[in-house]
Amino acid sequence: MGKLVFFVGGAGAGKTTLAKQAALRLGAVYLDMDTLLRPAAEALMRAAGLDPTDRDSADYKRLCRDVGYRITMDAAWENAALGATVFVVGPFTREIADSGWLDRELARSGGALGPADVKAIRVFLPDERLYRERIEGRGSELDRWKLDNWEAFRRSLAETPVAWPLPEGSALDFDNSAPLTEARLAELVRWIRK
Repeated sequence: MGKLVFFVGGAGAGKTTLAKQAALRLGAVYLDMDTLLRPAAEALMRAAGLDPTDRDSADYKRLCRDVGYRITMDAAWENAALGATVFVVGPFTREIADSGWLDRELARSGGALGPADVKAIRVFLPDERLYRERIEGRGSELDRWKLDNWEAFRRSLAETPVAWPLPEGSALDFDNSAPLTEARLAELVRWIRK
């Protein structure tokens, strides 16, 4: 039976790095919404006469956001139905706050998984300054809107607990401000395997 592990949280928290390292150790399928959506997002934004590197404006969210989540989740359900452990990486800001979202998604899976087969790791930093430093340090063109519109963007960094009705012990808050040592990574991998 497959398993779905969500790595959710704000930009710059380190979701991608954390998920990739854990996926290497577990041999999990790794699905990053940014990667899966990028070609479609660039085409949609260009077709609308907008900046193809924008990943945060209201225009981007209107044109691309829901498409990205649908692409990612359809790929996740398909792999989970094949029995794979699937890591899904993305902010999931609205989704984690919606207690019914997971049940609706599980229904779309055609019964391939139930709530007991899902885990959620909310990756966060305890200080907004750390988010900004990490985003600046990435030097990515895709972060330009975030930095140019920090006052608007920073609202997306608000702590949002996972509201999904998961079994006890299936949601984890992971403070990613400390270096990712082998010991911390091993502890996370053990938690995922439980």
